[in-house]
Amino acid sequence: MIVIGADTHKNTHALAAIDAGTGEVRGEREIPADEKGHRDALRWAHKLDSEVVWALEDCRHVSHHLERALVTSGDRVIRVSPRLMGESRRGERQPGKSDQIDARAIARAVLRDGVEQFPSAHLDEQAMEIRLLSDHRHNQVTQITRLTNRLRWNLVILDPALEASIPARKMDFPCHLNRVTRRLRAMKPSARVRIAKEQIRVIRDLSRQATLLERELHSLIADYRPELLAEVGCGTITAAILIGQTAGAERFATDAQFARMAGVAPIPASSGKRERHRLHRGGNRRMNHALHIIALTRARRDPKTKAYLQRKEAEGKSWMEAMRCLKRQLARHFHRLLLRPPASCYSLCA
Repeated sequence: MIVIGADTHKNTHALAAIDAGTGEVRGEREIPADEKGHRDALRWAHKLDSEVVWALEDCRHVSHHLERALVTSGDRVIRVSPRLMGESRRGERQPGKSDQIDARAIARAVLRDGVEQFPSAHLDEQAMEIRLLSDHRHNQVTQITRLTNRLRWNLVILDPALEASIPARKMDFPCHLNRVTRRLRAMKPSARVRIAKEQIRVIRDLSRQATLLERELHSLIADYRPELLAEVGCGTITAAILIGQTAGAERFATDAQFARMAGVAPIPASSGKRERHRLHRGGNRRMNHALHIIALTRARRDPKTKAYLQRKEAEGKSWMEAMRCLKRQLARHFHRLLLRPPASCYSLCA
């Protein structure tokens, strides 16, 4: 078996084939980032070995077309985080940085941890639609936050009393924006007043777009994974994150792999006679955040969850340690839900 590391770019992809048994370089080449280049890469790879695993650095804007071509052909594709690639590159004998060095580092990162430890890439068009819309809305909300912070600083100079009267994290509420707009209209025209008005206009536009996207996401999720919306604490946004960031639960052989990807698999931190686990700061942080929101909501509203947390605290765990245990259980539960055939499949088979 060989593992082919791919350092992907907009115009070209650098490939390096590493023998899984010996770690030797079996071949290297550079291909154009187009359909012909993808076909040439497949032919080249299967001439080297009949069993091929492709390791792509997880930069999906530039690796999207290559990944799709490889998965469609039936080859196994795994995604390697840039962090793992960077650690592997520091261990390379050849100093410096180049596309070929990066490609070799990607392949060796997979071999170092073991091919089976990495989930395979999976194509799911509906999940991709949800992810793209969710990411777009996330970017809009981030822009709203940035603009409201800038608007606050302008109000600190223009009208400190008005700024102090608006609660934290509520500047983008329509009622507060209307108050600020009326006050700005009464002020003498200046560059700062003009900028503040423009900021309010953009905040309103982005807020309307984010609301429309949330409604669209709710409709898509209701058709694709309605069971997620029925879960306590799992709303439209958290469900969209779970679906989009998972990118196909089928690629995770076990719920442990899923939990590791979500960053909710606690890391052993025992010493001497004391056995404990600590927080895992790796994994997908948006997935981790979604599971954390669900855990907090259930801790407040769900009697079974309250009983579970009380039982863990009775065992000697702190509240945070009990929450980590809860998030691990939630990862197992949602992995099972995401493994079920989508609702759209049922309707097609009916």
